[in-house]
Amino acid sequence: MSLNNKTIITVATTGAWPKKENNPNVPMTPEEIAEDIYACWKAGAAIAHMHMRDDQGNGAMDKNKFRRTVELLRDNHSDCDIILNMTTSGAASFPNEECRYEHIVELRPEMASYDCGSMNWMHSGLFLNPPAFLEKLGGIMQENHIKPEIEAFDPGMIANAAYYLKKGVLKAPLHFQFCMGCANGIPGTMKNLIFMKETMESLCPGSTWSCFGVGASAMTMLYGAVALGGGIRVGMEDNVMYAKGVLAESNVQFVQRAVRVIEEFGKQAATPDEAREILSLK
Repeated sequence: MSLNNKTIITVATTGAWPKKENNPNVPMTPEEIAEDIYACWKAGAAIAHMHMRDDQGNGAMDKNKFRRTVELLRDNHSDCDIILNMTTSGAASFPNEECRYEHIVELRPEMASYDCGSMNWMHSGLFLNPPAFLEKLGGIMQENHIKPEIEAFDPGMIANAAYYLKKGVLKAPLHFQFCMGCANGIPGTMKNLIFMKETMESLCPGSTWSCFGVGASAMTMLYGAVALGGGIRVGMEDNVMYAKGVLAESNVQFVQRAVRVIEEFGKQAATPDEAREILSLK
């Protein structure tokens, strides 16, 4: 069966930033996140991008909370075959380098984020992913058979990925997440999305891709991804508002909208197993 009409939906339930005061429906605890992932899988998500929070609600690279979330999901919902994609950058500051990857070494999710460059962050700090760290992380992912999701906030990060592919740090076929509309990153416009896609195709031919749009660019990126043949990421990591002036009721609400758009376009949301085939995870 052809997979050309299948669109992968990734749900990013939590992120490192939004708190209950931004939207009371953001899942924060392992219990909340596990139940939310399950509900989003039932609604049509094939991949869950995971972040954890500390007890104060701040982003935290806490392997115990990652472990607890996975245990709750597997113990309470053995039917759920969603692909788990764990962050390697889910805190404002890192006490040490090891905390960014020790959870994926222990839990061995099928995918994990790979932020392919450094940048200013939210006009207030630095998001640091130095070359030595990226080379080490690439090796760790290969050793543990974890597929990197290459998060690209600008075209230069695609060029970085091409360099690491040539060097053997990354292994083809690559998969990109185009992060559109983030402060200090590339703005979320259709013109820019096409540019990111064409840059990827030029530098890293044979790669797959997905995208998300922050804030006002969310719907443009949703429609653009479906029309251009990519995957789409939705969820409260990227948007706490469902529409202008309307707080999102749940992450399921975002997934359901993505499914509707995909089906109205004449495509179907990919199942987790179909996503595994598209992404060469099998």
